[in-house]
Amino acid sequence: MKYYSISEVSAKFNIPESTIRYYEKKGLLPFIERDGAGRRLFSEDQTALLETVIRLKNTHMPISSIKQYMDWVVEGNSTVEQRLEMMKAHKQKVLAEISSMTESLKSIDYKIDRYTHQKS
Repeated sequence: MKYYSISEVSAKFNIPESTIRYYEKKGLLPFIERDGAGRRLFSEDQTALLETVIRLKNTHMPISSIKQYMDWVVEGNSTVEQRLEMMKAHKQKVLAEISSMTESLKSIDYKIDRYTHQKS
């Protein structure tokens, strides 16, 4: 099995190593292995979990909710229903935010158009 260093994972996801360490400290990366010198090692599965954390964080899921999700992942298949419900609820929040942002963007476009034509 191939493993990646924290610097390789940091570069892959374009996030600081300190962010990865923070996520681990908060319990969001429960399966991180370490080598004999204590350096973090990321397998493909662990890298996929980190990507999930990043995606959830990028869609404004609170750290506490991501932690709950990861706790359920650790518990295994008995928590699939809870995870599904969490993802459905989060999806609705993301869609609402996209809708709000789309409306805000229309207003910004209106202002840009107005200021552009005002110069003429």
